[in-house]
Amino acid sequence: MTTASLTLDGKSYDLPVIRGTEDETAIDITKLLGQSGAITMDPGFNSTGACRSGITFIDGDKGILRYRGYPIEQLAERSDFVETAWLLLYGELPTGEQLDGFRAQLTYHSMIHEDMKKFFEGFPPGAHPMAILSAMVASLSTYYPGTEDDHSDVNIVRLLAKVRTIAAYAYKKSIGQPTIYPKNDLSYCANFLHMMFAVPAEDYHVSPVLVKALNMLLILHADHEQNCSTSTVRIVASSKANIFASISAGICALWGPLHGGANQAVLEMLEMIHRDGGDYKKYVMLAKDKTSDFRL
Repeated sequence: MTTASLTLDGKSYDLPVIRGTEDETAIDITKLLGQSGAITMDPGFNSTGACRSGITFIDGDKGILRYRGYPIEQLAERSDFVETAWLLLYGELPTGEQLDGFRAQLTYHSMIHEDMKKFFEGFPPGAHPMAILSAMVASLSTYYPGTEDDHSDVNIVRLLAKVRTIAAYAYKKSIGQPTIYPKNDLSYCANFLHMMFAVPAEDYHVSPVLVKALNMLLILHADHEQNCSTSTVRIVASSKANIFASISAGICALWGPLHGGANQAVLEMLEMIHRDGGDYKKYVMLAKDKTSDFRL
């Protein structure tokens, strides 16, 4: 094994060197404290890896995003979100039988307990959707308290299935419309769009174009390495908190404007440009103007 040598107060310490899946180099300092009495200082964890992982690789400067070695371009073109979720969870693309079974389980677990609908009544109409999502995901632990489920895949399926129902119900709450139950004959993304935009008084037909766009959006956002929210989930789960509490904490981390909240800012900017007539070229020029406060 290759080692790196650290000299401190005249003493040398050999530290293992680890190679990543993309041939990155890491120095394992696990035993440094015990051997030397010293710790490392890395505010913001800019130079720290919390664990070994072969799930996702990102190089933003080069425009590279890979899940389990598959380029994101291939997955966006040939896969859908459910198949990509399986890939991320289990490391390989599913067989046809596995994928059909996974889809069936997601459909089966789409409903939330009817009592949970009362929780939405307690939130003000202007409540932030991330606040509602975090609270509702945490509340799932009261309906599925069995710790044995944390060691099986059923809670993963429950989360993937129910989070879209919760998100759709939160949206309906914000606009004062009645909630819409999921439909078992719709795909994962089509079901979410149905719950978001259907109303009881009229028929709603889900646009295949929107389904394709949503699939691509979810694939692109499915995993982004050891980011803030992923690290938060791992830290909370390390205390043996249940999966719903851990994911709820991750949602709170995702809420921040330096993390997932940046997406909200982009959508608000696009809505503002649309209200102003949709002249995007004007705003591109404003962004280039150093005297302007506008930023893309």
